[in-house]
Amino acid sequence: MRSDEFYMHRALDQAREAMAAGEVPVGAVVVDAHGEILAASGNAPVGECDPTAHAEIRALRQAAGQLGNYRLDGCTLYVTLEPCMMCAGAMVHARLARLVYATAEPRTGMVESRANLLGQPWFNHQVKVEGGLLAGQSRRLLKQFFSLRRGGEVGPDPTNR
Repeated sequence: MRSDEFYMHRALDQAREAMAAGEVPVGAVVVDAHGEILAASGNAPVGECDPTAHAEIRALRQAAGQLGNYRLDGCTLYVTLEPCMMCAGAMVHARLARLVYATAEPRTGMVESRANLLGQPWFNHQVKVEGGLLAGQSRRLLKQFFSLRRGGEVGPDPTNR
C-alpha cells in the first residue's frame, strides 16, 4: 500500500492540470481500501459551466461509476484544499471512510475553518478527517494562481516535479 503522501501528490498533479485549464487549482483523488486509485480529478466549474464541478464531486462521481455504487465504503478522498459545505455533504452521503486534505480554506472550509461539518454527531455516517498533508505545496500553488490572475509576476511552481 502506498503512503498518504503519494496519493496527495497525485491530487496536486490534478490541481496543476486544473490550473493549466484556467480553473482554481484544486485536485482530488479517491482511493479504495486496497490502495487502488479509482478516480482523479481537478476543479472544472468554469470549463463545464457547472457550479457543482468541484474536484471532490467530480472524483466522487468517477469513483462511484467505477464501483457501480454511490456508496464508497472503505474509500479515502485526498484533496488539496479543505472541502466546502457541498463537498462535505457529498462525502457523508457517499459513506466515505476517510478524508485527507492539504490546506485549510479560511473563507469556505467546512471541516475546520468555518465549521466542523463532518464532526457533527447527527449524521448517519462519520468520515475520519486528517488535514495538513503537503499543505505548503498546495498553498503555494493557490497563491501562484491568484497572483497570476491579479497580474502579478510569479516564478515557476517550486512543487512541480
